[in-house]
Amino acid sequence: MSAETLQTPVFDRDRALRLLQEYGVYAALIVLAIVAVGLDGHFLSADNLRVQLFQVSPTLLVALGMALVIGTEGIDLSVGAVIALSASILPLYLGYGLPVALPVALLLGAASGAAGGAMVALTRVQPIVATLSLMIGVRGLAEIVNGNSAKPVNQAGALDLGTGALAGVPYMAWIAAAAAVLTALLVRRTTFGRQLVAVGDNRTAAGLSGLPVRRVLITVYVISGVLAALAGVMIVGHGAEADPANQGINMELNAITAVVVGGTPLSGGRVRVLGTVAGALFMQLITAVLTQHNVPNSYTQIVEAVIICFAVYASQERGTR
Repeated sequence: MSAETLQTPVFDRDRALRLLQEYGVYAALIVLAIVAVGLDGHFLSADNLRVQLFQVSPTLLVALGMALVIGTEGIDLSVGAVIALSASILPLYLGYGLPVALPVALLLGAASGAAGGAMVALTRVQPIVATLSLMIGVRGLAEIVNGNSAKPVNQAGALDLGTGALAGVPYMAWIAAAAAVLTALLVRRTTFGRQLVAVGDNRTAAGLSGLPVRRVLITVYVISGVLAALAGVMIVGHGAEADPANQGINMELNAITAVVVGGTPLSGGRVRVLGTVAGALFMQLITAVLTQHNVPNSYTQIVEAVIICFAVYASQERGTR
C-alpha cells in the first residue's frame, strides 16, 4: 500500500466554510423541522402550518427587498417604519375600497424608499445613516397620521387579504411566494440584476464601466420600500387594526437576519433569493418552536443573536479567503 493511500485526509477549512454558506441554511432548516415534529406531533397539522405561513409572509416580503439592498452593499433600516406608515395611511383610504387604499400605501412605501435611495446615491450618505434617519422620521410621521393610537380595521377587502386563503394556503403566502419568484427572475434573468450585483461588487468600477449606479441604487431602495409597505398592509389585514406605534417594530432586524442567515454577504456583490426564503423560514421555525415550549422571549432573542453572529462570521471568513 502506497504512502499516498495511508496519508490522513487534511480538513479543508475553506471548503467547509464554502459549503456552510452555500447549503448550511437548508440543512439547518431540515434538521430544525425534524426536531419540531419530534417535539410536537401536531406541528405538521394544517392549522399550525397556516399559522406559520401567516407569520413568516410579511417578514419574507421585507427580507426580499432587504436582500436586494444588501446586494448593493447597502442596508435599509427604515423598513419597519415604512410598515408603520402604510398601516397608518391604509384606514384613511379604505372607505374608497382596497383598490384605492392599497396603491396609496404602496406609493408611500416607494416614496420612502426613493428618499433613502436618493440620500445614498446622490449625496453619498452612508446607507446605515440615511436609513436610520428615515426610520426615525417615518415612524414619527406614521404616529402623527394615525393619532398615535391603534385603530380598528373592518373593511372586508383588507381583512380578506390578511386572513383569506386559496387552496388552504393564505393569500399572504401566495403573494410572498410570487414576490420571491419575481425577485429571483429580476436578479438572475435581467440586465438590472446583473447591474445590481456589479454595483455591490465594486461601485467605483461599475461607474467607470458606464453602469447607471445611481439609478440602480435608488431603484433597489424603492423596491424595498414597496415590499415593506405591502407587508404593512398584510399585517393590518391580519390583525384587523392599524397600530403604527407597535407594528413593524424590529422588522428590519428580522429581515436582515433572514438575508444574512440565507447566505447573502453583507459586503454586497451577491443576492441569494432562495437562501433568503430559507433563512426567513428557519428563523420563523426557531421562534415557533421556542414559543410553543414556553421559552421566554428574552432567550429566543439570545438564540437569534448567536445565529446571526455565526452566519456573519461564516460570510466574512469566506470573503477574506
